[in-house]
Amino acid sequence: MYEFREANSTEFESLGALMVKVYSQLEGFPSEEEQPDYYQRLREVGVFTSYPKAKLFVAVSEKGVVDGGVVYFGDMRFYGAGGEATINQNAAAFRLLAVNPEIRGKGLGKGLIDSCLEQAKKDGHRSMVIHSTKTMMVAWKMYERMGFRRFTEIDFVQEDLEVYGFRLKL
Repeated sequence: MYEFREANSTEFESLGALMVKVYSQLEGFPSEEEQPDYYQRLREVGVFTSYPKAKLFVAVSEKGVVDGGVVYFGDMRFYGAGGEATINQNAAAFRLLAVNPEIRGKGLGKGLIDSCLEQAKKDGHRSMVIHSTKTMMVAWKMYERMGFRRFTEIDFVQEDLEVYGFRLKL
C-alpha cells in the first residue's frame, strides 16, 4: 500500500535522487553530461515547492520509502515550458513524474497523476496540460489511457529533444 500526499522537506533529497535515477535510465533520453541543468533541477526538485501554487506530491510506502513523485503547477507562469503552454488559461500542469523502476506497474504513476488532477479541480482549473518525450513511452501510454490527448500547440524542442504536449479536460 502507498500513501499519496504532499512531500515534506525531509523527503526532497531522496526524491531528487530517485528522479535522477529514473530519468538517467530512460533509453534515448539525454544524459546528465548532455543536459546538466535539467539533472540539477531533478536533484533539487524541492525548490519547486517555493513557487506559487506548486506542490510536490509523493508516493510513500508503508515503510516510509519515497518511491515516486511529481511536481504540480497550479499557476502556469511557473510551469517552465514557455510559449503557448504558459499562457493557456484555466489550466494546471505537472512535470517530472518519476516512479522507482523496481516497482513499476503498481499504480504509483496513476496515483500521483490523480493527486494532481484532484488538486487542479480544487484550484478550479478546466484542464491539465503536460509534456512528454518519445523516450517516455510507458508514461505516454498511461497518459493516453487516462484520457490525455495530444495538444500539438504546446510542443517544443529542448536542446535537440522533441517535447510533445498533451491535455486532459477536467
